[in-house]
Formats: sequence, C-alpha cells, structure tokens
Amino acid sequence: MGFLFQNQNMLRNLALFSIAASVALFGMFTAAARPDNPSPGDAVGAIEGEAIAVTGPMSVSNINGSVATVLHSGSDVRVKSGSAHINLVEGGQIDICGPAHFSVLKSGNSLTIALDIGTIHAHIERSPVLTMYTPQIQAQPVAIGGGPQDTIVGFDASGAMCVRTNRGALRLEQQLTGQNILVPQGGSVFLANGQIDSLRTDTGEHCACELQLAEAAPPEVSRIASAEEVRHNVDDVKPNVPTVPPAKPVAPKQEPIYQVFVPPLIFNANSKVQPEVDPKMIMMIRRVRVRPTLIFQGKVEGDVVPVKAPAAVPLPAAAPPAAPPPVKTASLTERVRNFFRKLWPFGS
Repeated sequence: MGFLFQNQNMLRNLALFSIAASVALFGMFTAAARPDNPSPGDAVGAIEGEAIAVTGPMSVSNINGSVATVLHSGSDVRVKSGSAHINLVEGGQIDICGPAHFSVLKSGNSLTIALDIGTIHAHIERSPVLTMYTPQIQAQPVAIGGGPQDTIVGFDASGAMCVRTNRGALRLEQQLTGQNILVPQGGSVFLANGQIDSLRTDTGEHCACELQLAEAAPPEVSRIASAEEVRHNVDDVKPNVPTVPPAKPVAPKQEPIYQVFVPPLIFNANSKVQPEVDPKMIMMIRRVRVRPTLIFQGKVEGDVVPVKAPAAVPLPAAAPPAAPPPVKTASLTERVRNFFRKLWPFGS
C-alpha cells in the first residue's frame, strides 16, 4: 500500500512538472513576442480564418490584391471556432482545426509550434524543419527519401493525443522520461495521458483535420478529332466540294440474348474444401423477339363494293291497358238490413 501511494505521488509530481514546463515554454514564446517591429526574416506565413485572434509579433501585407495577416516568430494564435489556414513562407501549408491555441517560434530554417489544444495538419515539402510541442510530447516529422511530410497531431474531445502520418514518419518523444518511438508512414495512433506506454492503434475516429490545398487546373490532354470535327474542317478548306449524303442507317441484326443464372456461392470458414455449385441449379434463358411470318408493304387496290343496310322491321303496336273491374256498391235497403242484423241478437 505504501509503495502504491509513493507511485501516485511520483506521477502527480511528474504531471506538475510537465505543466510547469509547458508554462515556461509558452512564457518563452511570449517573451520572444515583445519586439514591436518584427523582422522580415522571422516571418512564418500568412494566416486566414473566420474566427481567429493573433497576439504578439505580426504584420499586414498585400498578397494577390488582398490584405493578409502574417505571423512572425513569437506570435500567439487562438482559433475560436472553425478552422484556420497558414501559407508558410517556404511554401508549405498548415491547417488548424479549432477550437485551438498554439504559438510559433522560428529560428533560421527551424519552425517550432507549441500546441495547447486543437488539431494541426501540416504539409511540408522540404523546409522548414518542423517540431511540434505538446505539454508532454515532442513530435518531429521525418522525411522519407527527401519526400514531402504530411502529418496530423492534435487532441480529441476526451483529451487523448492523436497522431496520423499520411506521408513521411513521425518521431514522438516523452519530454519527462526521454522515451521515444517512431510512427511509420501511414500510421494512426493515439496516446492517453501523454504516455508512450499507452500508445494504441487508432481507427481514424479520434482526430481529423482536412488540409485545404489549392487544386491545380487539370492539364490539357490531346485527343483524336472526331468525325464531325474532321467534316467541318474539310468544309472550311473546300467549301465548294459537294458532300455525299450519308447512307441510310441499316438496322442492326438482332441476335438472341442468352442469360445464365448461377446460384450464389457458399463460403464456409470451417471447411477447407468449399462446396461446388450443383450444375442442375444453373439455368440458361434465351431471349428472342418474335416477328410475324409475313410482312406486307404497300397498299391494297380494288373496287369498292357498297354494302346495303338491312331493312328495319316495324315493331308491333302496343295493346291498350285493360280497364279495372267496376266496384260493386250496396243499395240503401241492404245497408239498413245489415245495420239491424248487427243490432238484433237472435239472428234474422
């Protein structure tokens, strides 16, 4: 238990030392930003972005008819949202995906970037020699065969450091212990708590920052002139030469279409020999277009024979409706007799 408590204290002291070293490093960059008139020799490159704040040495220049902010050695940049793009003086490009905070320091052909938060995507052709510092890790791209370097270094939402080498390799060194490792070209890893021992392979979801490279115009490719262009060129050279009318297109002969249907293949990983397709299950279908046996062309001529309409048969006359039978009414004598019959109880 006491050994574990001592290890925890040692790790806490190392973390405090790392934070103090980072503060000292950013203080050194801030101290280098004191001169009011930056020298043109320490210019890093022009930066552009939608929501950025630059403090320290900087200048304003006219590049291609537009006003641009040029970073110098000691500039402190904060990307509040979105992304920012830096066109380096030497010809490379650096994209920063925010929110991000970093400082730049340039000495001769060496460029140092101290990254606090955010993600940096750097594309270096040959120069300058780039070195990136984080609070615990030092990262330096390594060119392969003198080729360009394309590297992504940053932090994801959880605080883990992510590294991706698209072109060239990248050397990672732990600033406190001196432990280092080389990430090969095409590698994608992430580190938890800034420790080399916690390096794991990344599938690409931890950090991403696309580089906004200017696309060159596609080159002109020669091609063979079409028949229509050749005909127009001939007409321009010899306008009086009569042209032969094109022949009528002949309908292509339609052949039967055969289609073969094969059952899907089955793959069993537990079996060394895969089952073959049963030939009885293979079907071949022949598709044809049925045409009539006789095809008549032209028109039919002949005498028109008049057709007489049948005579109309007269309908028989309808019989008049029968009269209703007369209603028989009782006389006055019968009514009186019937009345007394109803009153007399002994009958008639």
